[in-house]
Amino acid sequence: MADTLFNAMNISAAGMSAQRSRLDIVAENIANAESTRTEQGGPYRRRQVVFKSTEIKPGFDSVFQSSFEGKGPKGVKVTSIIDDQRPFREVYNPGHPDADARGMVKMPNVNSVEEMVDMQSAARSFEANVTTMEAAKRMFQKSLELLR
Repeated sequence: MADTLFNAMNISAAGMSAQRSRLDIVAENIANAESTRTEQGGPYRRRQVVFKSTEIKPGFDSVFQSSFEGKGPKGVKVTSIIDDQRPFREVYNPGHPDADARGMVKMPNVNSVEEMVDMQSAARSFEANVTTMEAAKRMFQKSLELLR
């Protein structure tokens, strides 16, 4: 039973870590929503986090059990951070230092509304993982009380 509770806590911790990475990338996108120059050249390109399901390293009891069932507890991890390949926005601003001959400036492909929705989603997912971890902690404490 302790393995199950620890697995629940490990899964929640993995989820919180993944959502924290997602929040960091969203914050970076929002901060660079008007950046027309980057070290790579050209405007900032929106970034996205890619998640992957991953097996949580269980204890002996879970390994023994999962060897019969063919599966173990799953968590999540960040596998990569990719660039969004949507085209850049073009804005007419002939006085801008990065304007082309037509007076058009290539702006980042960041949509602030989309980023705010993504931020809310990541925050809610993080909160759900915190709630799950707290529930597992309470169950663990109750189990210890019963053993006294």
